[in-house]
Amino acid sequence: MINRRQFLGCLTAAASSCVLVACGGGGGSDTPTPGGKKSSVAKASASPSANGTTVPPAASIADNAGNVWTLSSGYIYKNGTKDPYSYNVTMLLWYSGSVYQENTSGNFYQWTGSTWVQCLDPRLGGTSTDGTAIPPASYIIDKSNNIWTVSNGYIYKNSVKDPYSYNVSLLLWYGGMIYQAGTGGQFYVLTLAGNWLPCADPRIAAVASPGAFYGINGHYDYPFTPAQVVGALRTLGCTTYRLGCINTPAQLNPVVSMASAFQSAGLTLFTLVNYGLHDANGILFTSEAAGYQAAFAGAAAIARALAPYGVTMYECGNELTRDPAIIVNPATAGTGRADFNNANWPIMRGVMRGMIDGIKSVQPNARCGINFCVADVAASDMLWDGLQPDGTGGYPQVRWDITTWHNYQAYGDIFNVGTDGAGPGFNLPVYCKARYGVPFMITEWNASPEDTETFRASYVTQQLGEFYAARKTDAIQSVMYYELDSGDNTYGIVTNNLVPIQPTYGAFQSFVAANPDT
Repeated sequence: MINRRQFLGCLTAAASSCVLVACGGGGGSDTPTPGGKKSSVAKASASPSANGTTVPPAASIADNAGNVWTLSSGYIYKNGTKDPYSYNVTMLLWYSGSVYQENTSGNFYQWTGSTWVQCLDPRLGGTSTDGTAIPPASYIIDKSNNIWTVSNGYIYKNSVKDPYSYNVSLLLWYGGMIYQAGTGGQFYVLTLAGNWLPCADPRIAAVASPGAFYGINGHYDYPFTPAQVVGALRTLGCTTYRLGCINTPAQLNPVVSMASAFQSAGLTLFTLVNYGLHDANGILFTSEAAGYQAAFAGAAAIARALAPYGVTMYECGNELTRDPAIIVNPATAGTGRADFNNANWPIMRGVMRGMIDGIKSVQPNARCGINFCVADVAASDMLWDGLQPDGTGGYPQVRWDITTWHNYQAYGDIFNVGTDGAGPGFNLPVYCKARYGVPFMITEWNASPEDTETFRASYVTQQLGEFYAARKTDAIQSVMYYELDSGDNTYGIVTNNLVPIQPTYGAFQSFVAANPDT
């Protein structure tokens, strides 16, 4: 298994941009004439045109530098010199300090000073405000500059009819994604893979139950007594503790002791049932059934041991979608089906189903979570809907009671998380709220391991602020910092002697004190 530092490094990717050149290329105002000599037409000296001036009906427009732009027979002329790279132009536009052209296809291009770059009509206003809906709006512009409209119950994207939508009564831009509702009231969301999937209205606020919002991660082999851990959590202001194990005495016995202490203290133990895709010898399970059976037995044993101590919430697996047997390339964000291994997918599905069913065979009312990373919405959707990465369906559905996610700094802001470090961001908790309709937990979060404690303290304050603001709208039930003690200053918030690591500890403690979980 790739370690956390290596994995986080895989996710750090620089976004790239692509310049789209109008009509075959860009041209400057001093482009040589066919005879090889530059035009002798001198730059005009004119006051800038009024904002919004177009040619036609105006005869010309003047920019801020005094250049005069004209249009004749579909060609652009700047100070009398023909631009050889633009043709079939129907309109010139002066808007907010820039020159734009529109061609016969209805495409717009902006003059950058050296070339033409494709863009939208600037008068449309850019990306639509979050929550824009048709009706009453007449169009929506998404973050990729696509223009969405509705006509006679059909959706059009850049004037191209969507063949899979009809009887549409509402088109909505919310949380960085496009949603539609039909005349029957059912909502659908357009996934990053280009599919419409059923969901709820994402605008409906979902309030999480108070009392377990502030959490932190620990390990069964910490050198602390249960009483010391209880004291550490209370001093920090945390009420939830994430602790993982499998069904071995060395791991389960310390977790049972912690559960007993937490029950007496009125704190919440959130147990990670830490089974993976390999057997005790490290060999990948041979089938979905084999993975299911092994995970079922182990999870049931853990539930039997913990149920008497009031443990009712479990996380079934840790970053299984990022196991090397499942993720094809660890640098991908998980927004596409092809990011995942089709042959091994059933094994992971079997292990997840086995853990959920094993726990519920002992505790039918227990709540079980499934864990995802980065922007793994393709993985979560496939599991929820019983699909394979190759797009085939009809397989067992994995249904969980809590959606759990990991959100480290390298993955990006979970409320505006991108696709593979480059794509336009979207609000992941809103998407999950609409798609799955269950509470949401961020069970691991922290800054990058190489960051200073000064930066980490600022990050803690900023992230907790975002999480706290969304807890009463997006069903964010708990956020669990990674971690209490890491043996050094990389992730831990205290040392091996439970001494606070400052200023990170103080930032966390102060935020909790000022923002009660009520």
